[in-house]
Amino acid sequence: MLTSKQFQSAARLSDELAAKWFPHVLAAMSKYQINTPLRQAHFLAQVGHESTGFTRTEENLNYRYGALLAMFGKRISKEDALKYGRVDGGPNAHPADQKMISNIIYANRNGNGSVESGDGYRYRGRGLIQVTGKANYAALVDQLGVDIVAEPHLLVTPHMAAESAAAWWFNHKLNALADADDVDRITRVINGGTNGLDDRKTRLTQAKGILWQT
Repeated sequence: MLTSKQFQSAARLSDELAAKWFPHVLAAMSKYQINTPLRQAHFLAQVGHESTGFTRTEENLNYRYGALLAMFGKRISKEDALKYGRVDGGPNAHPADQKMISNIIYANRNGNGSVESGDGYRYRGRGLIQVTGKANYAALVDQLGVDIVAEPHLLVTPHMAAESAAAWWFNHKLNALADADDVDRITRVINGGTNGLDDRKTRLTQAKGILWQT
């Protein structure tokens, strides 16, 4: 069985973060059959990346204008990117309007309604694997036993953040891809592309080095 020290080393965590997350991650992995060193290494690498090293359970939408266009150019206009994206310095400097950014880029996707519905912000990425979109929240309600559609903020708590990640992983058959040691395909399922692939691979190498010693 995975120990607290192995978890801490595999995920590269401080004592404080390891103590906070270990019982919840261990329970979630056990419940959703993430129960071999290879499956656990892949899971910890992916959620470690998605949560910025287990420090974030809510999506950061603090995008600059250029980053917004680079990442979401097909979903947001140049005008809206300039209006709502962060501008650093100069007479037109302003913070990012994260609420409007999420409402625009996630509108009419994954079960969300229009920009005006506010669903994009309401169901923004949360949990260790950044569950995003009303339909994805709804799909986890029965497994989690909590109505996270009605109370989406619950996904930021350690227990729900860990269990939602493991449930989403299980539902998307990522254990099988982990068994095949296919980090590229796992990343595409989670991310929709290969953003952060180098960091995910680095984290995977670290986790394998610890967990395969047992």
